[in-house]
Amino acid sequence: MSDILEVKNLSFGYEKNTLLFENFSISLKKGEVKAIVGASGAGKSTLFELILKNLKPISGTIKSSFCSEVFQDPYSSFHPSYTLINQIKDVASLNGLDNYLKSINLDYDLLLKLPHELSGGQLQRASILRAMLMKPELLLLDEPTSALDNVIQLEVMNMLIKHLKNVGMLLITHDLELAKWCADEIIMI
Repeated sequence: MSDILEVKNLSFGYEKNTLLFENFSISLKKGEVKAIVGASGAGKSTLFELILKNLKPISGTIKSSFCSEVFQDPYSSFHPSYTLINQIKDVASLNGLDNYLKSINLDYDLLLKLPHELSGGQLQRASILRAMLMKPELLLLDEPTSALDNVIQLEVMNMLIKHLKNVGMLLITHDLELAKWCADEIIMI
């Protein structure tokens, strides 16, 4: 099976003399979960920005399949004046919507609301729903369950793992226990 993400010899820093990454490499296949764990400011979110081509590396190559991302702050990932269902329809097919809603314990009626009308946990589940409905091969998860209580966190991670045959996941987390529970490999940065 070919890689859906291949980062080779990546070097990057915001300042010339201070590199966040130097000759960093990682690869990911469908069916795998790899966790990036590190302190705040270590470059975890910057790595995603590089993969998404929002930042340009100093050197190295990044190749990735079609991907979607779940951001840590769900309020910043939705436009405040459009309903969630319209924002989801803008980027994804609604095929499989009912199954996903059930598996992440989210009512359809909530999707008819504006983002500020939902709790942080509800909005984060809507963000995960949108990402999954986009049918990516690569799912970038930036602290995807940090806004959820422990029971919902477990349900959401179980739902994501059930879909591993279709997707590979790169997970940023501060939660080493979560990483140990779900990841095939943990990369400390």
